[in-house]
Amino acid sequence: MTQHSDLNITTIDCTRDDATALFSELREKLSPRGNVVSEAGRQRTIELFGEPLSPQEVVERICNDVRDQGREALLDYTAKLDRKQLTPETMRVSAEELKAAHEQADPEYLATLRRIRENVIEFQSALLPDDVQVLREAGESRVELRQRYLPLKRVGVCIPGGAAAYPSTLLMTAIPAQTAGVKEIVVVVPPTDFGGYNTDILAACFELGITEIYRVGGAQAVAALAYGVEGIERVDKIVGPGNLFVALAKRHVFGEVDIDSIAGPSEVIVLADETANPAFIASDLISQAEHSPGSGVLITWHAPLIEAVRTALIQQLNELPRGDLARQSLLDYGALILARDENEAARYTDLLAPEHLHISTANPEQQLAKIQNAGAIFMGHFTPVATGDYYAGPSHVLPTGGTARFANGLCAIDFLKRSSVISYNQGGLKQDASGICLLAEKEGLTAHAASVTIRLKQD
Repeated sequence: MTQHSDLNITTIDCTRDDATALFSELREKLSPRGNVVSEAGRQRTIELFGEPLSPQEVVERICNDVRDQGREALLDYTAKLDRKQLTPETMRVSAEELKAAHEQADPEYLATLRRIRENVIEFQSALLPDDVQVLREAGESRVELRQRYLPLKRVGVCIPGGAAAYPSTLLMTAIPAQTAGVKEIVVVVPPTDFGGYNTDILAACFELGITEIYRVGGAQAVAALAYGVEGIERVDKIVGPGNLFVALAKRHVFGEVDIDSIAGPSEVIVLADETANPAFIASDLISQAEHSPGSGVLITWHAPLIEAVRTALIQQLNELPRGDLARQSLLDYGALILARDENEAARYTDLLAPEHLHISTANPEQQLAKIQNAGAIFMGHFTPVATGDYYAGPSHVLPTGGTARFANGLCAIDFLKRSSVISYNQGGLKQDASGICLLAEKEGLTAHAASVTIRLKQD
């Protein structure tokens, strides 16, 4: 790995410059729009499809083919894109493979999985709502209103498996679903050494009691979950991160099924004051940058911290195995920003609406009160993002690309559907009839009104 003595990361002094334009640029860069493709990617699409399609066009082609041709198209794209020849039998991980992976697993690894499972269940269970009942009674009038919550029947989980194995993604998606009461969880994972052939992934599935795992990935896997193919029943909701093509495929099938989000590159903002440790902050920024791409932004109102963090970044990047990748991410998507004060720092944070926000200050609660937009918030000097990524209990599937303005992180509630239940007796209908009919007539929907009045004519 190349050793560097400097880091020309974007640096802005808000006493002299405005960071608003930077954040707009960052937000556009980090948005999973799919309009940009490398020359290598362009040549690959020509090779596969005979023309230079955009990523969005590639995804539409793949999804439509899987919808129309079923398992044949799914296996064909697996062969073309993943260069893996699978049969209907080898596509699904067998019960014997799952059991063998679990038996071979490191006991400490399995014990850690169990502790994480307990943490996630503890937190996710606390979020689950109770059914609601409202009763209106007056004389002979009775109206009962209920809100009923039921779990989804069948959920698909996408697990990445390109550059590394991600058992944490399985834990942070499947366990909230199980906590909500979902009975059928199907996992799709690319047919790679880090994916469908990874014993840590398979052992984790076995530990969680998940038995339906398919060695398929990319847009073709998303399409198979959404539409159903021979051997894979369609799901009600698709969750889990992936590359650009997975994100675009989830967008394409939304409406056929529900999805959690359209995930873009990982991102963190660190808000820090004079009490923050520069080495800690540097490690926070690098931890997201090493996703490559990933964004790490420091906002502070303590001027000496800017150069102290830059120095710490240089040192740590030179020591890390993935330092070169993280370095490029920080150059492309990172920034060191000196704000005028805490209020300006909060304003810029809300403007970016980051996936992760780490408040590394003497009084984190004071700064938290000023923040509206963030996916997950980490408080104090000793709460790195990794605590949420792996262990604490909230899911690490979080809104990216500025969607924290309106979107939420994945949780058990997202695997529930709710229905209102309305029950009137005859007296209740008589009492409310005039109001119902008035609005129906205002809208010209006379049959609506008639459905009420016809019942009032009965003895």
